[in-house]
Amino acid sequence: MNIISLFSGAGGLDLGFEKAGFKTIWANEYDKEIWETFEKNFTNTLLDRRSIVKIPSSEIPETLGLIGGPPCQSWSEAGKLRGINDERGQLFFEFIRVLRDKKPLFFLAENVSGMLANRHKEALENIKNHFIDSGYNLSFELLNAHNYNVPQDRKRIFFVGFRKDLNITFEFPKAFTPKIFLKDVIWDLKDNALSAKEKNYTNGDKCQILNHEYMIGGFSSMFMSRNRVRNWDEPSFTIQAGGRHAPLHPQAPKMQLIAKDKRIFMPNFEHLYRRLSIRECARIQTFPDSHKFYYSKLSAGYKMVGNAVPPNLAYYLAKKILEHLQKI
Repeated sequence: MNIISLFSGAGGLDLGFEKAGFKTIWANEYDKEIWETFEKNFTNTLLDRRSIVKIPSSEIPETLGLIGGPPCQSWSEAGKLRGINDERGQLFFEFIRVLRDKKPLFFLAENVSGMLANRHKEALENIKNHFIDSGYNLSFELLNAHNYNVPQDRKRIFFVGFRKDLNITFEFPKAFTPKIFLKDVIWDLKDNALSAKEKNYTNGDKCQILNHEYMIGGFSSMFMSRNRVRNWDEPSFTIQAGGRHAPLHPQAPKMQLIAKDKRIFMPNFEHLYRRLSIRECARIQTFPDSHKFYYSKLSAGYKMVGNAVPPNLAYYLAKKILEHLQKI
């Protein structure tokens, strides 16, 4: 079943939908740091590199499904919370514009939980109404990826809709059990990670495992204000798009609180504290090891991984969508 993908990033959503039986025939991504990664991992998908704002709907293929995650920084709890007033927040309406013009059987859109903040209440309701007015039965839910075979606490909101003439109301999949944790996915990587080269340039082909290299450099006072270590038998903290904010490896003891909002690395164990590598973050996001990320500086690699929808979560959503469609 052919679909198209907007704001595709490194292809987390696409991987999950592909595993469920869908095929992304056309994708759109404007960030030039991502192009090589997407094109080399999805060789049968046409990637349109233009800004979606400049792509007429007539130049987008007809499709049975539309998926994507419009840029989320403007809604982020860690960002400036400008939401719909930020030009990136307004890209949500480009997604809706394509939806209205192409009229696929279904759509799925993903965004950060910060969109639920009270200050965004009116904008969120406006977006929901636009989806409904576009001719779709809308389902909306806040999901934690850890409930869907992802070893990470990661809360995101999802909009899923079926065209009204299909008389389908999407039901979100139930939580997957048993849950998985850090030891289940990155234990075998603990001894062979490489530190980045000077100025955080990549080691390239020197990595024994693709992208198994971690960012070097100091830690900010904000980073040191909280514990950044999860144990092997816990889920990871949310994998973020910034490498300097990457969680620390579970081999280290949890950080020691010495004053309000101030922590230090446990004395005599400082050598154990390092950031998770890009590959470890990718494993935690449930990307397969065969999915190679292309970059010259590690910051771009962390950004691609952290902005992605975990493929396992995408798979369970796609599988449920397909189950609904098969009942038509």
